[in-house]
Amino acid sequence: MGITADIAIIIVAALLGGLIAQQLRQPLVLGYILAGVAVGPHTGGITVTEVHNIELLAEIGVALLLFALGLELSFKKLRIVRNIAVIGTPIQMLLTIAYGFVIGRWLGFEDIASLWIGALICLSSTMIILKTLMNRGLLGTLSSNVMIGMLIVQDLAVIPLMIILPQLSNPAAGLPLLGWAVFKAACFLVLMVYVGTKLIPRLFSYIARWNSRELFLLAVTAIGLGIGYATYLFGLSFAFGAFAAGMVLSESEYSHQALSEIIPLRDLFALLFFVSIGMLLDPSFVAANLKIVLLLVSLVIIGKGIIFGTLATLFGYGNVIPLAVGLGLFQVGEFSFVLATVGLKTHSINNELYALMLSTAVITMVLTPFISGLTAPIYAIRKKWFKHESLQTINLPNNGLYDHVIIAGGGRIGSYVAQVLQILRIPFVVIEINFQQIDRFKEKGLPAIYGDASQEIVLEAANIGSAKLLVITTPLAIIAKDIIVQSRKIKPQLNIVARTEGMEQMQILRELGIENIIHPEFEGGLEITRQTLSLLNIPPAELVKFTDQVRHEFYAPFYEINSHSASFSLLQPARHLLELTWIALPDGSPFIGRTIQELAVRSNTGVSVVGIINKDKVKSNPDVNYCFTNGDTVAVMGDKNQIENFREQVQPAPGKDGSNLSSVKVQQ
Repeated sequence: MGITADIAIIIVAALLGGLIAQQLRQPLVLGYILAGVAVGPHTGGITVTEVHNIELLAEIGVALLLFALGLELSFKKLRIVRNIAVIGTPIQMLLTIAYGFVIGRWLGFEDIASLWIGALICLSSTMIILKTLMNRGLLGTLSSNVMIGMLIVQDLAVIPLMIILPQLSNPAAGLPLLGWAVFKAACFLVLMVYVGTKLIPRLFSYIARWNSRELFLLAVTAIGLGIGYATYLFGLSFAFGAFAAGMVLSESEYSHQALSEIIPLRDLFALLFFVSIGMLLDPSFVAANLKIVLLLVSLVIIGKGIIFGTLATLFGYGNVIPLAVGLGLFQVGEFSFVLATVGLKTHSINNELYALMLSTAVITMVLTPFISGLTAPIYAIRKKWFKHESLQTINLPNNGLYDHVIIAGGGRIGSYVAQVLQILRIPFVVIEINFQQIDRFKEKGLPAIYGDASQEIVLEAANIGSAKLLVITTPLAIIAKDIIVQSRKIKPQLNIVARTEGMEQMQILRELGIENIIHPEFEGGLEITRQTLSLLNIPPAELVKFTDQVRHEFYAPFYEINSHSASFSLLQPARHLLELTWIALPDGSPFIGRTIQELAVRSNTGVSVVGIINKDKVKSNPDVNYCFTNGDTVAVMGDKNQIENFREQVQPAPGKDGSNLSSVKVQQ
């Protein structure tokens, strides 16, 4: 069956490897790479025969991953890291090449071979880093944007490296080729930015009118891979073209839909890439040269980590960013395989050095999720030693934070909670590690702290000891767990509201003692069901009964394990006995000019007045001396009959507007 059988073997092996990785709570990427080792040509047993063809298919995975990355990013987001990307990355590459040259000479290689070693280790893995960041939920943070910016420039540098390295013995011959490559790259970027931004959105606007999901997916894939192939014909990187296409499309209104459509296809082809990486590793070669392989791996990890971390510091990045960059970009990248193949074909390097560099690259890739995961604990230890390091804060009140709400995570949900608290004039502060979000809070005048909410120093900066409530908006239980554990160390009795995405994550939070857990997908689905049944004329009382029963059945297994289950069961239906309604006072209302106390609103109607809006000014929980005025919109809470009673009493007296009074006498 040829390549068909190979693909079947790879997918089954990747599934088994992924299941093992998931069971061991490790990134799926590791399972895919190990599956590649198992079915590769060097291990025997069930083996993939068409390795080269699989590698060609894997290039589609690289292109689709970078295309999806381009859809998630934009030129605006990368603008803030342009200095370290455009200036810092070439410096990093030159320093790493020099470092690799020293290593090569120390290990006994000739000058040319040593330069090749430096060039091969100067590149980092875009694929591994992206998958690691995705798995840890860190895409969008400032440290991830720094890494991505540097990786993009590295990928662009592959073309000149492929031209220069084979010409090391005759540099003059390679300079014209290099100049021509730079000119072609510049022309391509100009075409993409000025032509693509006009044509691609128009094309998708036309296709979207057909309302065909299949045609839309085909168009997204054709744009990503088609432009990638065009750049390949242009003499540039296939993957770079796909990334540029994604960046252009990200500026259009169809970017989110395109991303959601391409993700399944991207993940499937990316799987082929990671398995193909594993197939390159020859366990027998590693075993025979274990000492030199481990030595080179160690030197690469330490040297590149120091270079990246130092550069991040020199370019003005502080807090956790230099550590995250150094522990994230230390590995040898996938484009090093391309360079190594060029070196082998041009006889610039021999088979022994080729195998050594491939082994080093694969091992550093495998180690990336583990070493990158050490960022948080190492940063925590460092914070204990250097507590004087300042944190970036914006818009904090001059008199400090007291009796406030801490929102851990300023994404869509966190931003919405912050805006509501601001309207109600409830003091709060947002802790956010995404630098773009911090800039948005700064523009809106919202109080925020830039940092990791799981770190003690950040929580102390938010004055958690005086906080009334902690709201955790991240859906990742592992991050929420760290935040909860650290906050409970400082204030054990702090009330915490947490968000979760699954039953397993909910159980983890319950075991930590969190009682206020929100499952957005369940609540959203239940609300859709409620509104659907409401439009089908199901009586409100039946709707309340149904939703309470469904909610109780969903949450009960997590709450019945403690003594609060009974009260929980009672509180859930009770919550629906009260409604919050906004009622505008009409002109001539008898309430205008009188206070809440004079009107005895609670005694006469049964409702509680919980808020007033007048000319965009909000007053929460007004006292009994509040005097109603023209233009007031009143927020009242009560049951259906009480709210209807209040609505009737705020109406103008009959006949005040000149209507016939006879009806009033009849009614009397």
